[in-house]
Amino acid sequence: MNVFKFGGASVKSGLAVKNVAKIIQEHKNDSLLVVVSAMGKTTNMLENLVEAVFNESKNKQSIFNEIKVFHEEIMAGLVENSTRYFFEVENLFIELECQLDTELSDISYVELYDRIVPFGELISTKIINTFLNASGISTRWIDARNFIKTDQKFSKASVNWYATKELIEKRLKPIVNRQIVVTQGFIGRSSLGLSTTLGREGSDYSASIFAYGLDASSVTIWKDVLGVYNADPKQLYSAELIPQIGFQQAIELAYYGASVIHPKTIQPLQEKQIPLYVKSFVERELSGTLVSEKNNLELPSCIIFKDKQALLDFKTKDFSFIVENHMTHIFQVFSDLGISVNLIQNSAISFRCIVDDEPKLFENLAEIFKDKFSVRVTSTHRLLTIYNYTNGAEEKYLEDKKVLLEQKSLITAQFLFS
Repeated sequence: MNVFKFGGASVKSGLAVKNVAKIIQEHKNDSLLVVVSAMGKTTNMLENLVEAVFNESKNKQSIFNEIKVFHEEIMAGLVENSTRYFFEVENLFIELECQLDTELSDISYVELYDRIVPFGELISTKIINTFLNASGISTRWIDARNFIKTDQKFSKASVNWYATKELIEKRLKPIVNRQIVVTQGFIGRSSLGLSTTLGREGSDYSASIFAYGLDASSVTIWKDVLGVYNADPKQLYSAELIPQIGFQQAIELAYYGASVIHPKTIQPLQEKQIPLYVKSFVERELSGTLVSEKNNLELPSCIIFKDKQALLDFKTKDFSFIVENHMTHIFQVFSDLGISVNLIQNSAISFRCIVDDEPKLFENLAEIFKDKFSVRVTSTHRLLTIYNYTNGAEEKYLEDKKVLLEQKSLITAQFLFS
């Protein structure tokens, strides 16, 4: 039993969807669960729609229309007389359009986000499942929210592993043993029955959740690159493909911001020793990268850039030292607001941290901390991480750059710059 995951780039057009169908056709006799993301940049468009609905903007209908036309063009490129086949997709668009008139008095932005954004995955998988069956490949569509159970933390929900594992083992596994299943990444459902999402780019994580519950033989993530590189090949032409990498090394790279694998993906696979393949959906005959239990594989220096970073600088107002109770207070607020911390550095009287630059989350920081801290926020920085660091390796990347903060350990060095 295997799990395949296809991201937005692999299903961004009718031609791309046909290519996915070819890959699935090649494995039609296998026990297979296929996890699919929203098509192309649909999630970005849906986030714009959330913003428009929440702010009661006049352009919400035009954004909805743009999303609908984008998918209609894909469907028209797949089969003739597409309305005959894709009526279930039309039903989803009716449901999505109803969200434009959501009563906002008792709903937060993140709850609205989790009502609207999952439609990207639901629509994408309905289109793909319908096309596969019309092409003679028998598949079954299932709603991932019926199996991935979460807490109520909208937009960054945590998985209820016990309930999720039990549902997948008892109810989903028998289905996958009989038929290829198509389902969604990124989405789940809370104990109160409300839609939740697992965090941006969370479809890889969904694939590993399903693999964990199914006791899968392997997971394959199909990408628009040949595999895992020591740097983003779209940014550095000298990037090298890494044929094999250990689970722990992959966790480290993902944690520091390597974009090929979602940070939470690896640990469930490592727990059950399920190998992960990262392969190209364009050149699928190539072997790509194998992520497995092999430890301490020799890797080149890995260069990771993380954009849109903010530096938060805290200083105590009473000139006291930064001690444990201060740190507890700061991190509790971060947890409540959903602020992700990428690096911390503190001295006796100051605490500095680098976080993802999300201005909406910072609007009330000064007010929240006004009794104890003065808070300074600077934005639009970049974070460079060098894994397997050698002395001076950063120089060619930081030439003529202003370094605001740096931190080094035995094998890793990080530099915040503007």
